[in-house]
Amino acid sequence: MLKRLNIFKWIGWLFAPIEKNGAFFVFMFALGYLCTQVELPLNVNNPEPYDLSATELFFDLYLVCVLLALIPRKVRFWVRIPLYLILYGTAIVDMYCYVRFESTLTPTMLMLVNETTPQEAGEFLSGYLSWDIFLSPVGYILLILLAHILWTILSSVFRSMRKRLILPTLNPRLMGVLATAARCVLGIAIVWLMIFAWDECHYNKESIHKLMTKKTIGEVEHQLTQKPRPELYLPIYRLVFSLYANSLASDQLETLVTVKNEVQVDSCTFRVPNIVLIIGESYNKHHSQLYGYNMPTTPRQLALAEEGSLVPFTDVVAPWNLTSYVFKNVLSLHTVGDPGEWSDSPLFPEVFRKAGYHVTFITNQFLSEAGEAVYDFSGGFFLNNPELSRAQFDTRNARLHQFDEGVLEEYDSLKREDKANLVILHLLGQHVMYKERYPQKTRKHLLAPMYDRPDLTHKQKLIVADYDNSVLYNDSIVVAVTQKFADKDAVVIYMPDHGEEIFNGRPYMYGRMHSSNIDYRLAREEFEIPFWIWGSPIYRENHPYGWKAIQAAKDRPMMTDCLAHLLLYLGGIYTKDYREAYNVISPNYNSERPRILKGTTDYNTLKRNGE
Repeated sequence: MLKRLNIFKWIGWLFAPIEKNGAFFVFMFALGYLCTQVELPLNVNNPEPYDLSATELFFDLYLVCVLLALIPRKVRFWVRIPLYLILYGTAIVDMYCYVRFESTLTPTMLMLVNETTPQEAGEFLSGYLSWDIFLSPVGYILLILLAHILWTILSSVFRSMRKRLILPTLNPRLMGVLATAARCVLGIAIVWLMIFAWDECHYNKESIHKLMTKKTIGEVEHQLTQKPRPELYLPIYRLVFSLYANSLASDQLETLVTVKNEVQVDSCTFRVPNIVLIIGESYNKHHSQLYGYNMPTTPRQLALAEEGSLVPFTDVVAPWNLTSYVFKNVLSLHTVGDPGEWSDSPLFPEVFRKAGYHVTFITNQFLSEAGEAVYDFSGGFFLNNPELSRAQFDTRNARLHQFDEGVLEEYDSLKREDKANLVILHLLGQHVMYKERYPQKTRKHLLAPMYDRPDLTHKQKLIVADYDNSVLYNDSIVVAVTQKFADKDAVVIYMPDHGEEIFNGRPYMYGRMHSSNIDYRLAREEFEIPFWIWGSPIYRENHPYGWKAIQAAKDRPMMTDCLAHLLLYLGGIYTKDYREAYNVISPNYNSERPRILKGTTDYNTLKRNGE
């Protein structure tokens, strides 16, 4: 009998962590569950809470209670106090950001806080803290906190009163047996719940572990494209991740700042005084009329090509199918296959600026905003860092636009007529959702019934039509850019960051697959891109040999990670970092160079085997 009671006691100990930390468990569960149910994903149709929130929250809190139970009782009280401060404080800040800025805690938000001066912080608090915040979901958290405080006070008073009261006593042995039995039942329930919870949520735990052990912010971003995607379902997890992401970005920022200070320009002839680089977004080459598509998506570019002022390159790929990775590879003079990281080499806007070019950067995507996703943080942190931004750009925009025609208006308002100008325009292009990338009332020319695609459903045809309309709208934007330089000695280069799946064969999908297994079909859709160079009449007259070199290079195999070396040549910039073998219009260009996609797969091999 005694042995059985001992077994029951041992099983009952499984409930002890919650018993010893009852208030902590109950109130932290209420706090966490409230956040998971209120802070739903934004900009999503029919958003739903994380379906394992209660299960995983129970699992996490029980483990924390186990750790607390191992601490001596007198010390445990003082350990719980900072835990309460951190968990309540993080939840309040996270919920406040959700209510005021429609965003939970993000790496960018922490970065902006770090760059905020005390005066700016004071102005922010005076402008955004008001009594109505207590009527928002932030008030729910404050109610839980108030209830917790009241419970702590009342339980302390009750314990004090119990010592003074003489209460009737029951049979101590019977009470002990009942208590042991109750704990045993609760212990068994705990075991079952923990096994069930682990079976349900261990995939998320493994995903979070992978996320939080990456060595660069780019690797973090890539992990977020994998399935299952980690669910940072609690404010404290989002805070820890944001701190981690900023620490990774900080390491690369330190390297970039060091490299910036070592940039050397031997001389500059300003060979082409006006160089314009347009960077598009999510452009499937095979939906461009310029490259043989059977729908009228690029009539203006086609007209320029037919008149001879625009040279379309036929064999160009992007090194990645993620915008941020492409930006890092394109802006850096580092190329895929070089030793080290992209951040170990100078960024070409720094070199141009040091050479004497006036550098303008207008982006319709990479401006620091509190609610931006980690993808934009990863792509923009080195562009938005104040010190690096000053080193790269003379002129920048300060706002985003619904449509890319706003980029043209922004350029008109910011442009300066300098001796030499490098202009970088970063468009939204065909970024999902496609129907939001063009003015539907005035620019919806291609309709679903026009598509003779029996393999597609009507809904899929609608998506394809929206995509093609965004390509047609993009055509008007990029050609308008060329016309702004028609009376100058100028070249305009257009390239998108990467391609896009748009129902071209199985699997029938749109967007990107982010598959680690790259075959030729995937490379064709997501990595092959349009690329062209336009020369103004003055440029073609002043640089006949340069224009012939561009025309002669149009069929050479190229990957956009080496674009910076072409730009340095066009600028007549002589620096130790320039490599002629990476300049696609040079007679010494290395056409045999492997074109490694995502750091793993040689596109040249895929193409030979895939066609």
